[in-house]
Amino acid sequence: MRAADLHRQAFDVLVVGGGVIGCGVARDAARRGLRVALFEQDDFGSGTSSGSTRLIHGGLRYLEMLDFGLVRLDLREREILLRIAPHLVTPLRFLLPFYRTSAFTRLKMRAGMWLYDGLSYDRSLDGHRMLSPDAAHEAEPRLVREGLQGAASYSDAQAALPERLCIENIVDASQAGAAICNHARVVAAVVSDGRIRGVRVQDLIAQREVEVSARVVVNAAGPWFDRAAGVLQSAARPRVRTTRGIHIACPNPPKHALALPSAVDGRLTFVIPWLGYTWVGTTDIDYEDDPADVAATPDEVDYLRRSVEPFVGGLGDVLFTNAGVRALVRRDGHASAVTRSHQVIAEQDPVGLVSIIGGKLTGYRAIAEEATQRVCRLLDVHARGTTATEPLPGARAAAPEPLLLDEDQRAHLTYLYGTRRVEVLELVQARPELGRRLMPSEPDVLAQVVHAVRHEACERVADFVLRRSRLAFTRHRGRPALGRIASAMREELGWSDLRVAEELAHCRKLLARTDGDVPPGEEQFAEID
Repeated sequence: MRAADLHRQAFDVLVVGGGVIGCGVARDAARRGLRVALFEQDDFGSGTSSGSTRLIHGGLRYLEMLDFGLVRLDLREREILLRIAPHLVTPLRFLLPFYRTSAFTRLKMRAGMWLYDGLSYDRSLDGHRMLSPDAAHEAEPRLVREGLQGAASYSDAQAALPERLCIENIVDASQAGAAICNHARVVAAVVSDGRIRGVRVQDLIAQREVEVSARVVVNAAGPWFDRAAGVLQSAARPRVRTTRGIHIACPNPPKHALALPSAVDGRLTFVIPWLGYTWVGTTDIDYEDDPADVAATPDEVDYLRRSVEPFVGGLGDVLFTNAGVRALVRRDGHASAVTRSHQVIAEQDPVGLVSIIGGKLTGYRAIAEEATQRVCRLLDVHARGTTATEPLPGARAAAPEPLLLDEDQRAHLTYLYGTRRVEVLELVQARPELGRRLMPSEPDVLAQVVHAVRHEACERVADFVLRRSRLAFTRHRGRPALGRIASAMREELGWSDLRVAEELAHCRKLLARTDGDVPPGEEQFAEID
């Protein structure tokens, strides 16, 4: 749905920001029967959500910070997400190796493991085990043997594609009646008598500004929170501390995820198997610029290499990078020591504005539930939330589906859509030409593009490449398929030749910003007709 179509419409609640928390609020509120609209200035999950380490975890290092409430909340949410989104959130076994550490440090880590298990008393995953040096090296041959004193083995989980987690939330919100709009920037608040009455929104696709009314507005803009607050409040003060984190993708994934103290400064770093790569992260550096412009720097890439290579050996080429901006509750001190806890605030200036500050991917559903509860109190609505028990759309019972496409393609569709893959297969059944692969080397088919436009609010070529598929995370970054994707979207959306050219240039620019050591050249990955 386009924001331009909502002119003068009235809602119970407007959500500003389409990261995973904003998408979670829209889902929760819509499922409670509220009239909901969500506005995202770029695309769903295009900010912090897609720049994360892609873990669903309690956070061992928060135990050291004595933030037991945060760890417990995230461990509880880990179990909920494993139940309601098993196609997107999967168990991941970690090793925490010990290198040249004192007996006291190893004893402290053993106690930490018992505490971690105790805080996840409702877990479905295996508890921790302590491994000898030989057992640790056998479990993960990439670990450098010299100085290895053993390891702790423990369970957490991974959301390999948090972008898809955002999409599943907006799909469910839409099915519950919400108006979900991306590429729609909130530019002003409508306030009278000290109460917020709605917002003015610029539809960046239609190039039109409209006014939309609401009884409550939720600021879920993440790292853009202070910018959004400046639009929504008359005397907003900075309340968010933004820090940059980057990741690099390299060849030869480890057998297990590894939690490692940086060889540079002791910060916890991760080396994780992810989509056939070694996924390494992350940094934590204060960042004051527009989060939309964030990108990995050579110094940060070098830092990650120097942090983990003494433990796992050479990483090889950096195939591509990833960067995101965290939104932390504003505190002084070193960035890594700032709490990852969140705040949900019912503002008094203006009344009717609810602010969400901070938060993590793991706890997104609980944070969204807390914010929706606050909205319901303001509206005197007593409907209960159901998001902790109701599966996301792709985790619901499967409908009978046509037996089409190759097995690798069907498995790929299940990975992306869960049981919703039937929707893609039905498109192929109706129009067999949509079963054509986007490129010979990948399982993706044209029907996915059509499905993304019709059912997942895909408005731009980059939306599909970076967030509706995993093409941006392949060696060729999806470049050979760009022409076919644009052609399919032109047919669905009525694009002109100029719009097609603009879309291709925009997508290529975004991909180039995250290319690695050896960017794929046009001659190597030429686009196909």
